[in-house]
Amino acid sequence: MTDDQIKAAKPDPRRVLFAADAKAGDPLKTTLDPRLQQLAEDTLAGVGPASAIVALRPSTGAVLAAASGPGSNGYNTAMLGQYAPGSTFKIVDSLALIRNGMTPDSKVECTPTITVDGRTFKNAEGYPASSLGSVALRDAFAHSCNTAFISSRDKVSQAQLESAATSLGVAVQAPKLGADAFLGSVPGNADGTEHAASMIGQGKVLLSPLAAAIMAGSVAHGAPVSPQLVLNPGAASPSAGATPTASGAPSSSASLSAPASPAAPASDKPVTPAEAAALSDMMRAVVTSGHAGFLASVPGAPVGAKTGTAEFGNDNPPKTHAWIVAVHGDLAVAVFVEDGGLGATTSGPLLKSFLTAAG
Repeated sequence: MTDDQIKAAKPDPRRVLFAADAKAGDPLKTTLDPRLQQLAEDTLAGVGPASAIVALRPSTGAVLAAASGPGSNGYNTAMLGQYAPGSTFKIVDSLALIRNGMTPDSKVECTPTITVDGRTFKNAEGYPASSLGSVALRDAFAHSCNTAFISSRDKVSQAQLESAATSLGVAVQAPKLGADAFLGSVPGNADGTEHAASMIGQGKVLLSPLAAAIMAGSVAHGAPVSPQLVLNPGAASPSAGATPTASGAPSSSASLSAPASPAAPASDKPVTPAEAAALSDMMRAVVTSGHAGFLASVPGAPVGAKTGTAEFGNDNPPKTHAWIVAVHGDLAVAVFVEDGGLGATTSGPLLKSFLTAAG
């Protein structure tokens, strides 16, 4: 620049407001399995909408993979997403029903539709007519009969649903996690159509993929799973067990219209081995005779699963999120795809690919 240009130039408004010497961070140690984490990321690589895979070890609570797909646009859908869990929540329903005297063989009524206080609920499109009628709870679970669970709502209060959820590690604090996460929200008070909606994982019930994996893992473990991700939490600045807001979450996240309440302490009524055995029997039936027969060919230990299709928004017909959770030996996995359609047809193949490659 010439002297005249320098004199004519305006002063640079930029100035240093604060400066500090660089400080090396502490190495962060986690429970993540690099191979499974990469596998989860690769499995989601071609998924367009927001998505997530979470895998954990039920026996220890170690989080082995927590991946959010490219459609999440950098948001931690795996741990912070807040979505209606749909029929995966029937695991919680079933525990509450078992605690009120039912067994997997107890009969329930699966009808094409059911009306509660003027609102009509129905089963998923294409529900097999052969699975309607008076059926065993196990079969209603395997085929995911919405009307059967809603018709059983008088046997289970909303408070008992909340209790069953916390018994499975959902909506409770996770003191060992070492990172921010949303661990679920299940209202303790609801009646009428809201209670009916809770019976099929809708209404104000919210889970993250991490919380869904914890729920499935607690069934496999026979006791509530308390997850752990960071082994040296002093190296990070987390709020373990916190319930973060949905700022930055995908626009169709249910959390935007239903903020969650803070996580509660661990349940004083944890799931028992006998209760978990009954739930495991029902989850296995989803594979042997229900919607997830495609998982029967996964090598290794028998797979138990539960699909979920959660409605959201105001469209008619409604858009749906796709869920599936599974247990495979000492591995519990949740797969989620936002606006993904049916859980069995969208999240199911992703789960099968992940489990098969995981070995």
